Amino acid sequence: MIRLLVADDSPLMRRLLRELFEAEGGFEVELARDGLEVLERLAAFKPQVITLDVQMPGLDGLACLDRIMVERPTPVVMVSALTRAGAEESLRALELGAVEVVAKPSGALSLKMDRFGPQLLEAVRAASQARLPIARRLAERVRSRVRPLREAATAPAPAPSPALRRRSAARRPPSDGLVVVGCSTGGPAALDVVLSALPGDFPWPVVVAQHMPASFTGALARRLDGLTDLSVREVTGSAALRAGGVYIGRGDADLVIGARPEGLVALAAPSDAGFRWHPSVDRLMDSAMALVAPTRIVGVLMTGMGDDGAASMRRLRAGGGRTIAEAESTAVVWGMPGELVRAGGAEFVEPLDRIGLRLAQMAGAA
Repeated sequence: MIRLLVADDSPLMRRLLRELFEAEGGFEVELARDGLEVLERLAAFKPQVITLDVQMPGLDGLACLDRIMVERPTPVVMVSALTRAGAEESLRALELGAVEVVAKPSGALSLKMDRFGPQLLEAVRAASQARLPIARRLAERVRSRVRPLREAATAPAPAPSPALRRRSAARRPPSDGLVVVGCSTGGPAALDVVLSALPGDFPWPVVVAQHMPASFTGALARRLDGLTDLSVREVTGSAALRAGGVYIGRGDADLVIGARPEGLVALAAPSDAGFRWHPSVDRLMDSAMALVAPTRIVGVLMTGMGDDGAASMRRLRAGGGRTIAEAESTAVVWGMPGELVRAGGAEFVEPLDRIGLRLAQMAGAA
């Protein structure tokens, strides 16, 4: 039985969510109207998971989340509006320690529960398995360790500015390597850590399938672009693969690798119902292996619930490619990387703060 605290200022939303979880079974549900009621129930109810609306009167969702992580760290699933502002707030929530974000549909919610309900149920179940003490503020803690390590491994000669390195990298064709990254719950903070460890002149393109709603992946790409030395963009159409470029698949769609006369491109594709999660890691990897020799691909599978990416990365490894699975000690949810390890498809099993350094070594950029 999972003790779940649902916080939302809408009486209709609270009623619908109570009915959703009680009908599913396996949940003990309590309700809160705002952030102050959430804090009041922390000690008495001891929830194992909290769903938290971003917009609430009085103590809003972000302020409440910050207090939760100080007073009684608990896995939190944020429920956010489908707006640009909502996306930015959601990413801030992930920085503060939330383990997942689910997009709240606009309009008549009662008519959209068939789609929204299963997404929220899956997110809450994933959150109930989260290793919160490892995940909380992980990006900030690990980045402070990774950057000195990377700088210590670099010759002390003056370096060009990050902006100049990124502009130069964006003009360079890729070398003969390609990195395919897959992640889900806990992935945004994990991507921050890994990409921050890579130099702006990293010689390979990096393509990323992060399970996330479409309204959030653009904000994620913008945030990562501002935090790392790499050039990061969301793929909404076709994008030529370039060295030092990171290509984030648009949420609720798929990301695939295609070929053009001028070289390889990342393409946004409608989601394929044959794959459960989107953007699909397995579909991305399969498309890459159809055009690029496995020996030229590195697959990285990080935190997330389920098994997306495990089968295709095992095939990659069997074909001579290289693979890295995030270690259980740092994964928020050791589902996807754990499946790769159990299938015998992981060449390296690395804690999060070592993955970027391992990639840099493989690419000869360290």
